[in-house]
Amino acid sequence: MSHQLNIAVGQYSDKGRKPINQDFHGIYIPQEPQLSCKGICIALADGISSSDVSPIASEAAVTGFLDDYYCTSEAWSVKKSAQQVLLATNSWLHAQTRQSQYCYEAKDRGYVCTFSAMVLKSTSAYIFHVGDTRIYHLQGDTLEQLTDDHCVSVSQDKSYLSRALGMDTHLDVDHHTLPLETGDVFIFATDGLYEYTSSQFMINTIKEQESNLDEAARIIVEEALKQGSHDNLTIQIVRVEQLPQQSVDEVYQQLTSLPFPPELEARMMFDGYEIIRKVHGSSRSHVYLARDAESNDQVIIKTPSVDLRDEPAYLERFLMEEWVARRLNNAHVLKPCQYTRKHNYLYVATEFIDGQTLSQWMIDNPKPGVETVRGIVEQIAMGLRAFHKLEMLHQDLRPNNIMIDQTGTVKIIDFGATRVAGVLEIATPIARQEILGTAQYTAPEYFLGEGGTPRSDMFSLGVIAYQMLSGRLPYGTQVAKSRSKAAQRNLTYRSVLDDDREIPAWIDETIRKAVHPNPNKRYEELSEFVFDLRHPNKLFLNKVRPPLMERNPVLFWKSVSLFLLAIIIMLLSNTGS
Repeated sequence: MSHQLNIAVGQYSDKGRKPINQDFHGIYIPQEPQLSCKGICIALADGISSSDVSPIASEAAVTGFLDDYYCTSEAWSVKKSAQQVLLATNSWLHAQTRQSQYCYEAKDRGYVCTFSAMVLKSTSAYIFHVGDTRIYHLQGDTLEQLTDDHCVSVSQDKSYLSRALGMDTHLDVDHHTLPLETGDVFIFATDGLYEYTSSQFMINTIKEQESNLDEAARIIVEEALKQGSHDNLTIQIVRVEQLPQQSVDEVYQQLTSLPFPPELEARMMFDGYEIIRKVHGSSRSHVYLARDAESNDQVIIKTPSVDLRDEPAYLERFLMEEWVARRLNNAHVLKPCQYTRKHNYLYVATEFIDGQTLSQWMIDNPKPGVETVRGIVEQIAMGLRAFHKLEMLHQDLRPNNIMIDQTGTVKIIDFGATRVAGVLEIATPIARQEILGTAQYTAPEYFLGEGGTPRSDMFSLGVIAYQMLSGRLPYGTQVAKSRSKAAQRNLTYRSVLDDDREIPAWIDETIRKAVHPNPNKRYEELSEFVFDLRHPNKLFLNKVRPPLMERNPVLFWKSVSLFLLAIIIMLLSNTGS
């Protein structure tokens, strides 16, 4: 590509006559290869004036879009990437309202904002819009409004929003695409500005200040204030200075429709990586250890399964996994590699963790101390909370999906089953099996066909804690067989306590609660479970130690058998005498 996409930008925002500014705006111009792969993002949000928390919603909407869009896969189209991000953002905002004091109040009292965004990629502009912020297109002396106002008029002076981010669980986003030309100007504006500024004034000002678009933005805001605007005022002016010398079709073909990798082997050079060896192969994916030729760092390369390459739905979930990883930034979650060059094939590159899975660790450490188990559980919980904070569920937490490195740091890996709130579930070949996770660690509610919650991930973590302490599962293999509420009520928890292990009884009660078959009877928060593992809960201290039959059924029946044998021998002796 001999020329890069290049733009000039001017921005200005003012609280006007209001005490605070509920608008928020932003723009991100990445370096290559993201400039070609993902494009340039411009976003504007306007919080509703009736809500005290709408400034938080505006900032979260803009920063979330600018951050999360660039986390999406290069193989996704602009439309799909932006829509997935906005669905997730809408769900997060709506969840904040449900969890706050605004839960039972009107829709205009929560984490709600209007939103307009544009992605400039190659020679096309992609527009995404909900609410009454506006995007205009200026060509020559013509100013055209590109977005529709999602408002319902009640009277001449009063109207209300019919659509906005965070307003409802469902989100309907307007989107369309238009070709770019050098010299195109786009204007983003909130209602506090466009309702008090004439189109001609904006056109004249932008032309007069063509070398200083920031000054043009400031002058237009000042004009709106002079004309009596009583709202916050924000404007963004974007002018296309240079376009890449490629057609949209060529760019889409090269950057979005990525081909599948060839069969990888040791010593092969692949997309800037030297393949060292194959680590793992399954029906879902192939995993390789490789070395980055630029940085010399060891990395993990994950490619789609050969057997499922003709399944588009499976590939969608494979790409969702990359997006999930890039959205998370936590020391206890696997970190993807940063883009330093263009991808030529469909794959995911992540950090290499020099260590072992928790499964192998448990084999090497069959009887770990309680404190060691606490430390591992606490680190896993910190990773899980990073998922839950973004309204995501891991859904496949198990020892094989947890790594412990040489420093003792615990990290969650594999996000193929992760559910993102607000994003429709993808009907993949894996999903058609009904249960995305591994049966022994999957929460009982999934076997009833119910949706998961953070308490479902807690159940999996509780099972892992139980297994580390005992080498067993709390309900054996019965959970997967219990596919009715009646059957689940009959599940019997087997105490983690063992006469050969020094485990406090209150620890047993803590785990019992975390893995209760009924999610409503588990802890409300992961933090409560983790706290009770370390601090004796007064409710559990007075609990009677479980009988031997519950603690160790094998030892119980052995004892009973020996007792009966002793009686038989004694009776036989008495008979003989």
